[in-house]
Amino acid sequence: MKKLITATREYREKMLSDPFRPTYHFAIIDDDGRPGDPNGAFFADGVYHLMYLYRNSSTNAFHWGHISSTDLLHWYHHKDAIGGYKGDGGCFSGGAFVDDDKRAYLTFWKFKSVDDSDNSGIAMAYADPPYEDWYRMEPIAVNASYWGVLDIERNGEVLHLGNADPSNIWKSGDTYYMQLGNLCVLNEYGRNENSEEKYKGDWTELYKSKDLKNWEYVDRFYQNPHLDEDYPDATEDDMCPSFLPLYDKAEGGSFTGKYLQLFIAHNKGTQYYIGELQGEKFIPENHGRMSYKDNAFFAPEALIDDKNRHIMWAWLLDNLLDDFVKFGWSGVYSFPRVLWLENGLLKMAPAKELDNLQYNKIIPEVKADNSVEINKGQAYRLKATVNAENDENIGFSIKVDGENGECTDIYYDKINKKLVFESKHNNPVYKENLKKREEMPFTLNENENLELDIFVDKSVVEVYANERQAICRRTYPTNPEKAVGVKFIGNKENILKLEAYSMAPANPY
Repeated sequence: MKKLITATREYREKMLSDPFRPTYHFAIIDDDGRPGDPNGAFFADGVYHLMYLYRNSSTNAFHWGHISSTDLLHWYHHKDAIGGYKGDGGCFSGGAFVDDDKRAYLTFWKFKSVDDSDNSGIAMAYADPPYEDWYRMEPIAVNASYWGVLDIERNGEVLHLGNADPSNIWKSGDTYYMQLGNLCVLNEYGRNENSEEKYKGDWTELYKSKDLKNWEYVDRFYQNPHLDEDYPDATEDDMCPSFLPLYDKAEGGSFTGKYLQLFIAHNKGTQYYIGELQGEKFIPENHGRMSYKDNAFFAPEALIDDKNRHIMWAWLLDNLLDDFVKFGWSGVYSFPRVLWLENGLLKMAPAKELDNLQYNKIIPEVKADNSVEINKGQAYRLKATVNAENDENIGFSIKVDGENGECTDIYYDKINKKLVFESKHNNPVYKENLKKREEMPFTLNENENLELDIFVDKSVVEVYANERQAICRRTYPTNPEKAVGVKFIGNKENILKLEAYSMAPANPY
């Protein structure tokens, strides 16, 4: 026991001294968070529950860790909800659902059973309040023909169905529904030039059930409408789907009649459709992305709480290569992001609970050289209102290290109508994934000021612009202790309001 206590203390101290481990963005507490998808989010009896995918070193299987919180800030770690089962390789991603009787269900993509009782497929587990102990349901919900694919015959034709990454379940009347992702079918049957068109691009399969045990295939849940050039192309899949209603306010709103389909393409990251549910078909009307440069904003998971808030998380995939081997940990999430529909636009903002971490408010001085005196170290919040009418580029350089010539620029590009995040760090030791330029479509309306809300949390930087666009990425300065400067980009006379806060840590370490 003494050795265990000593090892635990040494590990905690190692994590606390890590210059890149965030303090208030959730970081997986131990073991290898790769893949580190957020999964199985649900809200029940005043408590937020969230699962996280990781590889358990003791079992060498993929598990779902289970955390819960009443404030979206401080998380209690439960024992793992699900993992290896009867010697199999464990589980990949999926969703959650709470039925009318408060029993919660997890849907997940499982590995092939060692006793050949299934060929992998979609499995389920359930728990009753307080959701401590989870029990596997047998047989599995949807068996597979082979990894990620189910072959069926319909109207004399063999159809290859996606059989991976189930969505959350939703209920209509007395019928339950869930979607299954299509990556494996796309990889097997849709990647070649001569592949059939129906197996190219993104779609999901829809299943339904009356009893949550026997599931019947319905059809494809939606068709990509290809309304403009930015819609998913033939190389993009639909995995980690989340399908939930949209409300007309960040909190306490009314249902708009529209739904949000969050998902990833493995090659291009998180994106979404907004549309209507017509019977058993989803009709996409709008499309947007939360990642443009690469797939770094990955694997979205969402829930609806008792305030009609649509809250999502994403895994930040731009971690350093081999970070678990090098640093002993891996896996970071974006802060809970609230989504709502207003005037036809998807709006987004950090959950208001984040305000409870801020303290030591100051009104920073902007000096003649545009440097901003905040003295908040590596964990702070910077809020600004700026008149962007006369500057082509306007925003802030953060993590400025003048000695090494490094910084991360966050600004509004007025000419190209983009929100830009550009990391200019040149760490010679950790040179992978360092220089990144992310650009998001963003336009200010006539006479509208630029509203920036910037969160710095060691290696994590998360920025929101006018509640219409957001970028969340990681940065790795050569010398993190020195890379704490801030500088305004543009004419400082255009700053209308500026305030900064220290941010208290929320992670245990």
